[in-house]
Amino acid sequence: MPSGSRLVSYMFLSLFLSGCAANDLMVKRQAESEAKIEFLIQSSKKEEQRHNELAGLLQVLDERLQSVSGEIKALKGENIDLKVSRDDLEARVARLARQLQTPKIEVVNQPSSAKANIESGPPAEYLKAFGLYSANNFAAAIESFESFFKSNPQSDYAANALYWIGECHYTLSDLPRAKDAFTKVIEVYPKSTKTPDALLKLGYTLAAMKEKEKAAGIFEKIITSYPSSPAAVKARERLNPH
Repeated sequence: MPSGSRLVSYMFLSLFLSGCAANDLMVKRQAESEAKIEFLIQSSKKEEQRHNELAGLLQVLDERLQSVSGEIKALKGENIDLKVSRDDLEARVARLARQLQTPKIEVVNQPSSAKANIESGPPAEYLKAFGLYSANNFAAAIESFESFFKSNPQSDYAANALYWIGECHYTLSDLPRAKDAFTKVIEVYPKSTKTPDALLKLGYTLAAMKEKEKAAGIFEKIITSYPSSPAAVKARERLNPH
């Protein structure tokens, strides 16, 4: 009997120890599972946080893209407005040129065909050159007027072209070339309506070149030869500034 009691005790102890070991293993595995779950939860939170950050960045980029698109549209609109304004300005300059530059050259016993040409207005090439002058593009205007003059030396507007060449040079402070142009108007086209103005500007040019006596002689010639002209009024003002 005693031996049987020991056997029972031994068996009970073995079962108890086995239960404890199994319980420890279960606890260990549960802890490992909980650790894995915690890791997954933390990883999920990090991914969610990263996702939120990327979503926020994407929204910011989208807003910037919309803003840039709006600015591009606005710039395109401004560009269109500027083009329209430029085209309108060019059209106005051309109209102004046609309105202001219609000088008529008085020629003794001129044929009826010459009168018809004068009344038809300045040629397109001349208007183009004057448009460049009106836009303060003096270098291009000189080239354009010279081209017109070389092609049309007998034109009713040839003297005018020479005069405006002189004006361009005078404005650019190229006094020697201005002097040559104004002198050519006076010598080649003495009966042109531009001659009094050419004489006046020649006087201004000589005065600017410190040739005061020659300038005074030109002013006196204007007063004598063209006493009722606007050029004569300005010539008198130069000779008698007070």
